[in-house]
Amino acid sequence: MPHPFTPLASVPVNARTARVHEEGWQSWSPSGAYALGDKPYRPTNDNWATVCYRPGHTVPDDTFQGEGLLALDPGDGSPVRLWAAADPTREVPSIRLVVTDGTAEVSANGPVKEWTGADIQSTLADWASGLGLEAPRTAPTVWCSWYEYFTHVTEDDIHENLRAMDTLDLPIDVVQIDDGYQKALGDWLTLSGRFRSRAGIADAIRARGRRAGIWTAPFLVDPASELAAEHPDWLVRSSDGAPLHAGRNWGHDLYVLDTTHPDAAAYLTEVFTTLRSEGYDYFKADFLYAGALEGVRHASVDALTAYRSGIELIREAIGPDAYLLGCGAPMLASIGLFDAMRVSPDTAPHRRPEADDYSQPGQDPAEFTGVGRQWQHGRLWINDPDCLMARPAVETRERWAAHVEATGGLMASSDRLLSLDEWGVATTRRLLGGVAR
Repeated sequence: MPHPFTPLASVPVNARTARVHEEGWQSWSPSGAYALGDKPYRPTNDNWATVCYRPGHTVPDDTFQGEGLLALDPGDGSPVRLWAAADPTREVPSIRLVVTDGTAEVSANGPVKEWTGADIQSTLADWASGLGLEAPRTAPTVWCSWYEYFTHVTEDDIHENLRAMDTLDLPIDVVQIDDGYQKALGDWLTLSGRFRSRAGIADAIRARGRRAGIWTAPFLVDPASELAAEHPDWLVRSSDGAPLHAGRNWGHDLYVLDTTHPDAAAYLTEVFTTLRSEGYDYFKADFLYAGALEGVRHASVDALTAYRSGIELIREAIGPDAYLLGCGAPMLASIGLFDAMRVSPDTAPHRRPEADDYSQPGQDPAEFTGVGRQWQHGRLWINDPDCLMARPAVETRERWAAHVEATGGLMASSDRLLSLDEWGVATTRRLLGGVAR
């Protein structure tokens, strides 16, 4: 259970010009700076509160709250003040700010340290640089199946786009197969009926001089999967003994794989060593929030320790040379584990998110949080702003492309390449070709 909140500071503020940066819990949680009169983005239903925010850490009205990081620009010319988790990979306290009579009252429910600086982004960047991490490896350029085909992708779709990459002379290093190749969440080595051979498609990708990439959601389990039926003891449990509920997506409930169980850990190792042996060396690990949910596990460890050990297991299985991209991941708890990290909610062919919830797919929320987390790029990992979509059917595609380009982060295309018009081909070629080698 979270600790009680204790006061940290009382800071005079200019109510008109002050700004507060909230850091969200995971990739999809809204993060960015607000004026004091703004209403911060919050979950609009209970399911999204579990899947996209930090469960069990609700925020009172008229309160700003950052998960492990909160920054305040008082707006009166005095330095920006940043409160940051003292040991972010072990404990991520919630940090709150409430303004009363021209004074910001700051509190936290765990240990934090304070930093000061000239502006919000540079102060956050200085904090990140102070962690002393190695500079991240340059990201490869990527084509991803998701935003064109979603879960209906077929092996033939991959072949078509492989041919189009050559025809259009696109500088794509990695061809990443996204969700849809597998039979069920958890049954990662059993193919859906839309794919004939996972190793065969990897061979075809590599034969064209490109690298093979693949998507998993390694900590999620479909209740209807063979894994859930045959190994119920591999699931994280709630306090009443039932499988822990990790929200709903894809039209069904989600369970959580307990990677502290030796047999479940051995299975996950088998999944990733198999994929690596088949020729995949770029891995997108998604919906990682599930591995950090509080629950009853086989081993008596806290949720963040279980999460980090699960990611370390994956890294050991794929080897140090493979490229590991995280998504839907608890941000501060992931420091030091990934080559690249999604730093925003999903984009979409449209601007506005469902129900105006800024954790949901849409260009507006992806831009808001992507800009708010720009300070992470090159310090914690390579930022992934999400994929370029340049086909004519995409709303405000020029503005979205400009955002992706401005981040300088991971560049990935996610169109059916033969659907691109002249502008779409030229923009895709330019953005992917502009990546520093």
